[in-house]
Amino acid sequence: MRWGCHLPRASWSPGLGRVLQPADERIPFLIHWSWPLKGEGPLGSPRAFIRHNGSSVGNGPSSRRHGQLFRGIAASEAIQRHRHNLAEWFSRLPREERQFGPTFALDTVHVDPVIRESTPDELLRPLAELALERQPPSAGPPPLALSQLFDPDACGRRVQTVVLYGTVGTGKSTLVRKMVLDWCYGRLPAFELLIPFSCEDLSSLGPAPASLCQLVAQRYTPLKEILPLMATAGSRLLFVLHGLEHLNLNFSLASTGLCSDPEKPEVPAAIIVNLLRKYMLPEASILVTTRPSAMGRIPSKYVGRYGEICGFSDTNLQKLYFQLRLNQPDCGPGAGGVSVTPAQRDHLVQMLTRNLEGHHQISAACFLPSYCWLVCATLHFLHAPTAAGQTLTSIYTSFLRLNFSGEMLDSTDPSKLSLMAYAARTMGKLAYEGVSSRKTYFSEEDVRGCLEAGVQTEEEFQLLHVFRRDALRFFLAPCVEPGHEGAFVFTVPAMQEYLAALYIVLGLRKTTLQRVGKEVAELVGRVGEDVSLVLGIVAKLLPFRALPLLLNLLKVVPRVFGRVVGKSREAVAQAMVLEMFREEDYYNDDVLDQMGASILGVEGPRRHPDEPPDDEVFELFPMFMGGLLSAHNRAVLAQLGCPIKTLDALENAQAIKKKLGKLGRQVLPPSELLDHLFFHYEFQNQRFSAEVLGSLRQLNLAGVRMTPLKCTVVAAVLGSGRHALDEVNLASCQLDPAGLRTLTPVFLRARKLGLQLNSLGPEACRDLRDLLLHDQCQVTTLRLSNNPLTAAGVALLLEGLAGNTSLKHLSLLHTGLGDEGLELLAAQLDRNQQLQELNVAYNGAGDTAALALAKTAWKHPSLELLHLYFNELSPECRQALRDLGSAAEGGARVVVSLTEGTAVSEYWSVILSEVQRNLNSWDRGRVRRHLELLLRDLEDNRGATLNPWRKAQLLRVEGEVRALLEQLGGPGS
Repeated sequence: MRWGCHLPRASWSPGLGRVLQPADERIPFLIHWSWPLKGEGPLGSPRAFIRHNGSSVGNGPSSRRHGQLFRGIAASEAIQRHRHNLAEWFSRLPREERQFGPTFALDTVHVDPVIRESTPDELLRPLAELALERQPPSAGPPPLALSQLFDPDACGRRVQTVVLYGTVGTGKSTLVRKMVLDWCYGRLPAFELLIPFSCEDLSSLGPAPASLCQLVAQRYTPLKEILPLMATAGSRLLFVLHGLEHLNLNFSLASTGLCSDPEKPEVPAAIIVNLLRKYMLPEASILVTTRPSAMGRIPSKYVGRYGEICGFSDTNLQKLYFQLRLNQPDCGPGAGGVSVTPAQRDHLVQMLTRNLEGHHQISAACFLPSYCWLVCATLHFLHAPTAAGQTLTSIYTSFLRLNFSGEMLDSTDPSKLSLMAYAARTMGKLAYEGVSSRKTYFSEEDVRGCLEAGVQTEEEFQLLHVFRRDALRFFLAPCVEPGHEGAFVFTVPAMQEYLAALYIVLGLRKTTLQRVGKEVAELVGRVGEDVSLVLGIVAKLLPFRALPLLLNLLKVVPRVFGRVVGKSREAVAQAMVLEMFREEDYYNDDVLDQMGASILGVEGPRRHPDEPPDDEVFELFPMFMGGLLSAHNRAVLAQLGCPIKTLDALENAQAIKKKLGKLGRQVLPPSELLDHLFFHYEFQNQRFSAEVLGSLRQLNLAGVRMTPLKCTVVAAVLGSGRHALDEVNLASCQLDPAGLRTLTPVFLRARKLGLQLNSLGPEACRDLRDLLLHDQCQVTTLRLSNNPLTAAGVALLLEGLAGNTSLKHLSLLHTGLGDEGLELLAAQLDRNQQLQELNVAYNGAGDTAALALAKTAWKHPSLELLHLYFNELSPECRQALRDLGSAAEGGARVVVSLTEGTAVSEYWSVILSEVQRNLNSWDRGRVRRHLELLLRDLEDNRGATLNPWRKAQLLRVEGEVRALLEQLGGPGS
């Protein structure tokens, strides 16, 4: 996936200018474009480069004055190679972005976040309380465009140093990347040479001295030839220092001496200090990006302009971002040929735009460009082709990696604590307390209590101060919903459940007994061996009978603590499973539809009638718990400083499996069953899923809207199983041919397969034919009623029937066969010798086709039952069909009416139940006409018989028919 305007930190390798290494998953500065590397002078322009809300490009043509200072041919070629290498490096996409399609590397447009100019007085203000932090920036001068950053200030003074600052997620990296690529393609005529540095990269060098020239030459080899000319470039030379918070700068002369020689070796921090002092290369221009907590590391006298990156404070920028990203073509068809059409993409954009206008909370969340990326990535996951192995948990984990990878909370703190680890401990605690108490709104006291829990020393208060300034706004947003003024919510609702799950799997939730027990166990474990040795010697010398008992007690203490921890894991697993199978949520939509509704503004989940109206649903919490235990997500979390030990993950999984084994055997409603399967999909452990789902025999997902993602989930979880499924019911699931192809591995395990009411046409019959011809097919019952298969589809099904040996019952009721379809069946039905029941009722067939099929069925060696009711048959034809069925023994029985002679047919309940089930979907006038014919037939037969028992049965069936006619608005009596 790909950040739109928020990108991960830069980390340029020393070999950038020499050999371009293959892109990996931690490529810095996620790039929007992959420019065509051609053209004269500065690299040629891409074929579509659009800018919104500010640009570093002027209105005129690109300047060609780069030869004024570097006149030599060798110098010009060196700068050209430097541009080429920078463009190559900054145009690479990480894996998270590649899924959005190849056009993101070519012509994707860009939306700039808002940059507001600030003053040193604003930076010196003390940190506000939480209530004041929620206030939006006060009205001031208009936003700055990138092309205006180095314009003279209000007093007309030349600006040489610009510091841009913003909290996590506001888009600092995007602006740096944009300026670098602009310069690579000649769109920054004010600068002849641009040299970007990653402060994270410089901090990794440690105290090893190196000169500025060495630092440049090591990273940008083509510039070796022009290093002596840097001093003459003046303001046309631009240094970009990204991520200043990674460097611990000291501007006092006692700590960092003056140095003006670019060739003199110094520690990297000293070189940066002297560049900012304007003592080294005093005429050079410098752009610095940093987090707010590190602003004080540069004295304000060395800064010409401060700019606060305010993200997408304008809703129109959010809309533009979503339009540009969601309207991009996909990479191509995914599994089963699934692809998103332009009309579907437009529909998503329209729904999201309406929700932004009417639902202010999602607009408040998308204030941060990073959350705009998360919204798009989630919608892409829900509606576009899903990459193999991609899960919702992996999207959120990758989202955090793109924002926090390599980030320390405070580089000056000796603990070097990971920013993500600190967030998991504090925000995870708040999130879990909200889930456990079923609330999503938090007061200032709630937030402060979780942030300040356990904070005692000055160093801990300093870390808290840094976190509040740099990252608190990333996780929490002010609630703008009526009735909750002054409260806070997690920026994205699902992030609360993710952090709560992370808090649990990291083992951060501990009771007092666990904390005390762990300390005691560790103490006993450290001294136990020594004490045991001493007591063993004493026991041999002195006959103390109590010593062996004391020895055994020392060994027992760690075991007792281990059992306490085990009980805690079982309690967490129990809570997770109960959350997954809450009866109050049985009437909700499945969790994937709930997530889509929360983003697109669709009507929310249906509540249980007895459920309190303000009750919150946390069905994603168990999904994230399972997902975080997967190997891939644990590896990514380890990069973020949040390692989950393999042994802990195994024990947690065992506890969850034990609880799922007990509660997972109950029959679940379709939406809850899909949630159960989605949990296994997130866990990504086939062995675990096979053991837990080994008792599943019926897959009933009737009525669940089976999107491509849901089909992928079901196929991934159940497709590799070995035991047969007695029944797979996918009636009324809005399936399409692509979904059938995806679910084929599941269908191969099914004995009964129900695909009614799915609008499947002739194209779907190709996939059904392939299913029937598969050598592993074990389907005995196939229900395809109420699908517009037509005669063309039946022709394909007959090809499958000819080579199939398992199918016994086939329902083609109301499939639009007509005369042509029944004639095809009559001509080719004998190619299958195993079929026992065929239902072609309500297909608009006439007398000739029906009689031909009935004669074929009567001669068929295995066919026992043929349904022909509700077709356009004349009374004479119906009588002929009755006579055919009674002509001789052994032929197939033909069901055309509710009666057989003067008696009630034994299949009358089957016919009426089909009518009752499809009353709302069938043509009401046509059904009424057929029911009236059946009613007259019943009345005639009742008048023709003298048997009172038969009369009573006929009267009973007449009553059922009259009730159906009343429902249709016909003359029931």
